[in-house]
Amino acid sequence: MKSELDIKKEMCEIGRRVYDRGMVASNDGNFSVKLNDNEYLCTPTGVSKGFMTPEYICKVDGEGNVLEANEGFRPSSEIKMHMRVYKERLDVNAVVHAHPMYATTFAIAGIPLEEPIMPEAVIALGSVPIAKYGTPSTVEVPDSIAEFLSRYDAVLLENHGALTYSDSLLNAYHKMESLEFYARLLYQAKMLGGPQILSQERVEQLYDIRRQMGLTGRHPGIDK
Repeated sequence: MKSELDIKKEMCEIGRRVYDRGMVASNDGNFSVKLNDNEYLCTPTGVSKGFMTPEYICKVDGEGNVLEANEGFRPSSEIKMHMRVYKERLDVNAVVHAHPMYATTFAIAGIPLEEPIMPEAVIALGSVPIAKYGTPSTVEVPDSIAEFLSRYDAVLLENHGALTYSDSLLNAYHKMESLEFYARLLYQAKMLGGPQILSQERVEQLYDIRRQMGLTGRHPGIDK
């Protein structure tokens, strides 16, 4: 089992990856890790995720109240959104929120990622819906994502960004990478006149492959 310090170091490493890949700008984005039923580590508000060190990381309870935080740091203002994910999805141990360029472009345009265009995206994500706009840091955002949590592992946030979650921080980050890659491919295919869509028969075959792989998490094509 990883120590809290090891988890904090991993959060800083993921922060650098998110920042270096242009998934956030300045102080944007936030993520968290579940330690137990009432303790969570989370990134602080108002700092660049690309330059964090372990002492930046805060600890909160299941209501988002501060349990531990070094002077000058306080939990992300989006912690309510994270807590809603953990409440609705007991299998989730980490949440990542970022503003990846292409995925956020679709979110701003109000276009969900629904076209089955490549096997990897169909197997990993299935599709990605859009949650209605909510004012950041308020209960509007957790309320807006609630309807999607039981069937999806990734959600676009209208005019805001993207949210992914999984059984580990690394897997939650990988889902964000996959989401952005899917969005970029779809965007570029549309620029070339539109993508070729996989047939429903092909899609069902990919769903069967996912079942055989025994992947964790939820999937809209399977968890109906």
